[in-house]
Amino acid sequence: MKKKIAIIMGGYSSEYKISLKSGNVVYNYLDHTKFEVFRIHIFKDRWVYVDANDKEYPVNREDFSVQIASEILTFDCIFNAIHGTPGEDGLMQAYFRLLEIPQTSCDYYQSALTFNKRDLLSVLRPYGIPAAESYYLNLGDPIDADAIIAKVGLPCFVKANKAGSSFGISKVFAKEDLNAAIENAYLEDDEIIIEAFLDGTEVSVGVIKYKGETKVLPITEIVSDNDFFDYEAKYEGKSTEITPARISEVQEKKVVEMARKAYDILKMTGYSRSEFIFIGDDPYMLEMNTTPGLTEQSLLPQQAGVAGISLSQLFESAIEEALAKKG
Repeated sequence: MKKKIAIIMGGYSSEYKISLKSGNVVYNYLDHTKFEVFRIHIFKDRWVYVDANDKEYPVNREDFSVQIASEILTFDCIFNAIHGTPGEDGLMQAYFRLLEIPQTSCDYYQSALTFNKRDLLSVLRPYGIPAAESYYLNLGDPIDADAIIAKVGLPCFVKANKAGSSFGISKVFAKEDLNAAIENAYLEDDEIIIEAFLDGTEVSVGVIKYKGETKVLPITEIVSDNDFFDYEAKYEGKSTEITPARISEVQEKKVVEMARKAYDILKMTGYSRSEFIFIGDDPYMLEMNTTPGLTEQSLLPQQAGVAGISLSQLFESAIEEALAKKG
């Protein structure tokens, strides 16, 4: 009997449109001869199963079941394609843990930790994984521009602490622009991280569990047409993504070891995609994404393709890993 797979997509954040694209790619590429596949939209105002005719059926949040006429539909595994809250910050992971339904992303603690850039970098720093000099603000804190600049210098990056897809991020070149950048970040989150500008080659490194093993995928070099890898660069073609990256053997060895080390230290499962910037030969971590984009143009699928892993294989492996964890 075919396993019933629910692909959750959407979410509560600014990333919901990207998540819907990712979820539909998973739906289209999963082998429907092996799995029964169902699209589940998760929004603040409704959780619904969306059938092939776009008819919506409510999800019972008590047990994540769906009633269709007289039939009660339940699922063997959840494929998590939600970027941002509640799919990338631990909420859905904890929910499915309580319901004892396997799901494809990492566990709830790892998800919550990695979604919080400040906490992630603080946890990894003692293990020898460096990050840019940083300054933290919470909503309501006094803003001391001189103290911020003394700590991180100019230019600097102002980022929403818990947001993805470059929402709420600004590159600040002058002191008088700092307040506007902070207000922009607060539109996405009530916590902010302000980081020193690292001037070097930016790379993205995918690490996944594949056929029972931790696998580091080919590295992608990111060359943005804009000042940095912002939303336009990521999703509107304003960047060049080169896989494998044009980096030295020394740089490749260091960043592969560091990405794998971070994955193992955190006891990760499922997909991860970590961003680094090289200063000389040394990689500095920016962040780790645990439900990265899964469209044909997204970085992790590009990296998997270079490694000889098709989208169907990539998605099927995530389900197999999740089902094996339950066993």
